[in-house]
Amino acid sequence: MRTNLTLDDLDGFLDEPLVAVLATLRTDGSVLLSPVWHEWWEGGFNLWLPADDVKTRHLRRDPRATLVVAESVDPLRGVELRTEARLIPADDLAGAIRIATRYVGPEKGAAYVEEAAYDSVIARLEPGELRVWDFADEG
Repeated sequence: MRTNLTLDDLDGFLDEPLVAVLATLRTDGSVLLSPVWHEWWEGGFNLWLPADDVKTRHLRRDPRATLVVAESVDPLRGVELRTEARLIPADDLAGAIRIATRYVGPEKGAAYVEEAAYDSVIARLEPGELRVWDFADEG
């Protein structure tokens, strides 16, 4: 496993529509792990979340979060980010549409967001502690 990597070493990895896992803290200090859609945008991750979702409530109370994006096929690349999330009202749905389009396709992205019709936020996770890896043959 190669671990002394940067995001630049992953060659388009974050452009793939992989489901990420978001870790937030419950009030008792235990961790909640949640699958989330994401995008890598302007040097950080954006997550589109319902405004009243448990993940969002956790982040409002305690913004500490960990996000993991990893492949399940060779070369098993991955990224772990530990940081503090910033919640941004999703009044402009452009970010939500970009994220949804990554997962449901360009012909369905906007309709998916509009049909969701719930108050939402963008959780912005900018690099704090970043760990990058892959299992490519070091040759």
